[in-house]
Amino acid sequence: MSRATEAIERLLSIMHRLRAPGGCPWDQEQTMASLRPYLLEETYEVLEAIDAGDLAGHREELGDLLLQIVFQAELRQEAGAFEFADVADAISDKLVSRHPHVFGGATVKDAEAVLVQWSALKREEKRKRGGGKSVLEGVPRELPALARADRLTEKASRIGFDWPDASGARAKVAEELGELDEAIAAGDRAGMEHELGDALFALANLARKLGVAPEEALRATVGRFTARFTHVEEVLERRGVPHGGATLAEMDVLWDEAKVLERQAKSDASAPFESSPRPSGKVGG
Repeated sequence: MSRATEAIERLLSIMHRLRAPGGCPWDQEQTMASLRPYLLEETYEVLEAIDAGDLAGHREELGDLLLQIVFQAELRQEAGAFEFADVADAISDKLVSRHPHVFGGATVKDAEAVLVQWSALKREEKRKRGGGKSVLEGVPRELPALARADRLTEKASRIGFDWPDASGARAKVAEELGELDEAIAAGDRAGMEHELGDALFALANLARKLGVAPEEALRATVGRFTARFTHVEEVLERRGVPHGGATLAEMDVLWDEAKVLERQAKSDASAPFESSPRPSGKVGG
């Protein structure tokens, strides 16, 4: 038995013991609904560990995420639906069937061709199950809206519904921002919401054309904003200035100071910091 097999068997036996009579009262009370938030939380913690470059943390968080998969599989096994082995077999079968260029006689010329082939095979699998009527199927509704917009436009692009290059997507952003300005000028609250949504969608589409993941780009910007604003708060606290006691101009100075400190700390990696929004609403600078 390999080490990986032993480790999985151990984890499965521990999970079974926790749910069995005489096990853990908390684990025994859990349901698919109660586990839902933990799955999302653990997924985001994995992403945080990756972003931080924390190898030990990444290993730990992957384990926490794996626990959620094992936990859900245990619940389904108790209900007589399926077990963990079925989950592993299903993804193994899928990987083999969708990689005929590796496990079969098909050939592909590049990664883009692999994606096209994957999409076609996936649609065919869905048709056999009674689905597959739309190329947009398979994008989870629970995804953050920005990430969902990215995935939906990517799927539509696979059948040619796309701008030929990034310039068309960029022009669409300008068009949507112009319509947003019109709604703002008219004081049209419903129109503002509509046009702002269109502008965000257009930006997500532009990001895809540029090869940038919009959700990750925004996540990074939020991280930079948090770090800079925390610097502003900490300096004001050391100076004895209460919350709300500093002027916007004073905070702007500290904001720029935080940017300088970032450049000093990250040297060549400073470019991304130039595009982060400032508390005053200004950009970059």
